[in-house]
Amino acid sequence: MITYKPLWKTLIDREMNKTDLVLRGIISRGTLAKMSRGDGVKLEVIDRICANLGCQLTDVIAYEPGGMVSNE
Repeated sequence: MITYKPLWKTLIDREMNKTDLVLRGIISRGTLAKMSRGDGVKLEVIDRICANLGCQLTDVIAYEPGGMVSNE
């Protein structure tokens, strides 16, 4: 399953919080809510986060074995 734990750590390392992503116009509140629940988001969102934070994909998401895969 995909996790956003690396993003939450990246934000802490940069002295930011989740809401900063919304306030800077990087993602919407709805997208933040999805990510906070661990739901999937479009790759365009991940790309936008990487571009705006100047970071790599591995700083935003990671794969953790286990969990259920949704067909949605």
